[in-house]
Amino acid sequence: MSGISYYAVNQWKVASMQPKHLAAICVWEGFADFYRELSHNGGIYNTFAQNWYDMQIKTVQYGLGTKGYRSRMNGDWVSGPETLPDEALGGNRYDLGKTYFAHPMDDEYYKAMFPDWSKIKVPLLSTANWGGQPLHPRGNFEGFFQSASKQKWLEVHGIEHWTHYYTDYGVDLQKRFFGHFLKGEKNGWNKQPRVQLNVRHPGEKFVIRHEDDWPIPRTQWTKFHLASDAQKLTTAAATRSATVTFDALGDGVTFLTEPMREATEITGPVAARLAISSSTEDADIFLVLRVFAPDMKEMVFQGALDPHTPIGQGWLRASHRKLDNKLTLPFRPYHTHDEKQPLKSGQVYELDIEIVPTSIVVPRGYRVGLSVRGRDYVYPGGSGGRLSNMKNEFTGCGPFLHDDPRDRPVAIYGGKTAIHIGGGRENFLLLPIIPDRPKAKPPASKAAKTAGRSASSAKSLRRR
Repeated sequence: MSGISYYAVNQWKVASMQPKHLAAICVWEGFADFYRELSHNGGIYNTFAQNWYDMQIKTVQYGLGTKGYRSRMNGDWVSGPETLPDEALGGNRYDLGKTYFAHPMDDEYYKAMFPDWSKIKVPLLSTANWGGQPLHPRGNFEGFFQSASKQKWLEVHGIEHWTHYYTDYGVDLQKRFFGHFLKGEKNGWNKQPRVQLNVRHPGEKFVIRHEDDWPIPRTQWTKFHLASDAQKLTTAAATRSATVTFDALGDGVTFLTEPMREATEITGPVAARLAISSSTEDADIFLVLRVFAPDMKEMVFQGALDPHTPIGQGWLRASHRKLDNKLTLPFRPYHTHDEKQPLKSGQVYELDIEIVPTSIVVPRGYRVGLSVRGRDYVYPGGSGGRLSNMKNEFTGCGPFLHDDPRDRPVAIYGGKTAIHIGGGRENFLLLPIIPDRPKAKPPASKAAKTAGRSASSAKSLRRR
């Protein structure tokens, strides 16, 4: 099986059912978790699925017939030859958005669609897009990380969602992978490193590098603590107690590092811990990992859809803070989303928040920032335009918005949110810092080897 997006998503479930003729799968930008990655990011309802259904499914539903579109390829009606009345069309539809909204917790409805990682054992090529937040990349990383396959590879790239699946770069990967496993071709795939990363640099520059595993084994997990003094990120934990308060539906606050003293690579899963309180019974936390040039202009990338995608994003509804202790890792908190735990006004709670894996080489003199917001990220540099088959204008998050008023009533989510710093409480951003590989020692010259042997012989003689 091979496919991108919807045609990638299906492969996780199929592979976990272990059909006997399935030989290998290429999951190209495909999510795996219908709750955490599609319908409710961090427990917050995502309007993407309902809008996607309206714009891209209903518009080509079978039975539109002559009320639909003609194919430019063969002249046939795209939605079939039959033209059904509107009542019949409506009766044949499944209201996806209504269904997702009716299931606000990770219940049996979503679990029925979730793959069993322990049963995915076929050869696997999982390919992710750094800029696909929040929909697809998490599934590709989780699929590689958790699946039971002993023959699995991870590839990560940038630019638009659909591009590399069809480019020479992507087609070459697929042909070598399937050629090896389906045809037994000796094309070098048996020597292909387990991980191939297109490491991001400013200016839409990507440098291919191979690694042995994911997360990268030599990662230096580094905590940057939130400090209230000028809202900084520092490697030293805060010593003074302070409270930073912002409007719970507003743009929040941003914490910044000092300018980087040298180019610093951040590649891997990211996590944060915050001690927060709310003036109401709940709070939605939107985290944005950002990079700023010396003139404080934000560095963004062409994402899978939005041309102004930030470096990383994470989400959590505070009442969904309960962790799955079996699956949680320091760099990847994993929430159960199986019960709601309301907040008591003014009481402090500790939240562990997952941020989608990312990659960026931060140049010398640039700063890393963490924005703690009460609503979706908005790129400060202006509109990113829109696509004809999507409802909303792109303002930094593409079509992945969390702004449905039914899910976020002002009475509950419109109060004040406070971050409590110091006083023995932890507030930090955990970054995967990647050091340069140790340089191999150059081979000794023939003359040096001869001299070494002579010196060794002389010492031996002296000892005698």
